[in-house]
Amino acid sequence: MRTSNTQTRLARTISRSTLIIAYICAITLTAACGGTGTDSGDGKTITVYSADGVGSWYTTQFAEFKKQTGISVNLVEAGSGEVVNRVDKEQSNPQADVLVTLPPFIQKAKSTGLLQDSGVDTAAVAAADKDAEGKYVTLAGNYLNFIANPSVDTTNITWDDLLKPEYKGKFQYSTPGQAGDGTAVLILLQNLLGKQGALDYLAELQANNVGPSSSTGKLQAKVDKGELLIANGDVQMNLANIKDKGSKFTLFFPAADGKRATVAVPYVMGMAKGAPHQPEAKKLMEFLLSAEAQQTLPDAFAVPARTDLRDAPAAAAGPSAAAALKGVEIVNVDWNKVLQELEGDVAAYQKATGS
Repeated sequence: MRTSNTQTRLARTISRSTLIIAYICAITLTAACGGTGTDSGDGKTITVYSADGVGSWYTTQFAEFKKQTGISVNLVEAGSGEVVNRVDKEQSNPQADVLVTLPPFIQKAKSTGLLQDSGVDTAAVAAADKDAEGKYVTLAGNYLNFIANPSVDTTNITWDDLLKPEYKGKFQYSTPGQAGDGTAVLILLQNLLGKQGALDYLAELQANNVGPSSSTGKLQAKVDKGELLIANGDVQMNLANIKDKGSKFTLFFPAADGKRATVAVPYVMGMAKGAPHQPEAKKLMEFLLSAEAQQTLPDAFAVPARTDLRDAPAAAAGPSAAAALKGVEIVNVDWNKVLQELEGDVAAYQKATGS
């Protein structure tokens, strides 16, 4: 009798354990599949692969989109190049509906056949901010800048000032070819000084540079703490960091010949080739380009892509991307040309700087 009771208790224990294991496995599988693009079974969940940076804005907008249309959005965030590579690897079984990334990675996606025509009306976006063949369109404007510790007077600071010995070991910028903002530094200097002039300048600047960095974001805390005095960054990320983490660094744009200039590093979107839910993806893209959604971008420290809202103010008081860019020239960049020449330009940069 005692043996029978023991066997019964053992059987119950095994049964409960089996259920627990099954439950854990179910949760694990759900979590593992959370970024695959698999829908909920009703055909009303679409997937966006996006370069990270505006996640909080996405959360609000996707919730409103679902409220209006009943369509849910599954967001997968990663690095600019990584999301493009993921779309490429999944071509035999496409998962992404919409791809959002930065230049020149969006141009790479187009050139390798990873985007398709969306049919979205992009008339509200300037010609310079969209593909002439309709494969991609700017979603939100963002721009290269530099940041400085509060101890640095950034009034009228120039590119030549960055060469001063006082910044030796206290200056760092993310690496061209690895980081988007670092690549933008190289591209901007090429436009200001010419290709050889940019290489000569960066070779001289290397005396102050702490060393390579694949991440621009990690430089923020170093500048805030005073480990660095100056580093590169971008407007959206840096202003968000000031708001969310209370950082005290200052945004600035170095001047050349008395003029401050920058290049755009926008978030650009297109419909992924083989998108499983094309009609729904088109609706989402149209929604994100609508005045309703675009007018909320200033509160996320980004600039609306729509020309009619380019100078729209933020709803909340405080710093804004538009204010940061006042008096700063936006240098036009041919990102298709950048993509074609990038490998050679990065090799030349590495040789000039010894990095």
